Amino acid sequence: MTQKERMEKGLVYYCADEEIMGDQLLCLEKMYDFNATRPLEGQKREALLKEMFAEVGTGCYIEPPLHSNWGGKHTHLGDYVYANFNLTLVDDAHIYIGSRVMIGPNVVIATAGHPIDPELRVKNTQYNVDVHIGDNAWIGAGCVILPGVTIGENSVIGAGSIVTKDIPANVVAVGNPCRVIREIGERDKTYYFKDKKIDWENLI
Repeated sequence: MTQKERMEKGLVYYCADEEIMGDQLLCLEKMYDFNATRPLEGQKREALLKEMFAEVGTGCYIEPPLHSNWGGKHTHLGDYVYANFNLTLVDDAHIYIGSRVMIGPNVVIATAGHPIDPELRVKNTQYNVDVHIGDNAWIGAGCVILPGVTIGENSVIGAGSIVTKDIPANVVAVGNPCRVIREIGERDKTYYFKDKKIDWENLI
C-alpha cells in the first residue's frame, strides 16, 4: 500500500512522501493564484474555487487570503457558504461544510493529527479524520475545530472556541474546550444582541 493510499484510508502514514508532496504543490499553486486575485475579480475567484475544491455549491464566497494544506481539494461546500479572512483548512482528510454556513475571520478547521508516540512523530507521521459542519451553522471568529468533530445544523460556536468534541444541532456552544451553554430558543426570535430587540416589522 502506498503512503497516499494509507493517507486516504485514515491510517498513520509518512506525510513527507514524494508523491503526496508533489500533489500538494500543484494544489498550492492554484491557491496562490486565488489569493493573488484583486477585489473586483469576483468571477475569477469563483472559477478558481470550483477548480480547487472537491465541491462548491451555488453562491459561495471565501475572502482571501485562504490557507489550506491541499488548496481545498478535500473540502466540500454546500450552497451560500461565506468565510471571512484567513480561513485555514488543514484538509488532509475531507471537510464537509453544509449550506448557508457562516465562518468568521481567523478560523482553523483541522483534520490532521500526529501520533503522541515520539518515535513516530520524529519520522514525520500523520493521520487524518474528517470534519463535518451542518447547514446554517455559524462559526465565530478565531475558532479552532479539531479532527473528527461534527457540528450540528443551526448551531453557533462562540468566538475563540476550541472545538474538541461533537456539538449537537440547535445550540450555542463556547469555550476551551467548547461546551454547550444553551439551546437556541424563542428568546432568540426577539433579541439579537443582549437586550436589543429585532424589529421584525421593519425587516424587508
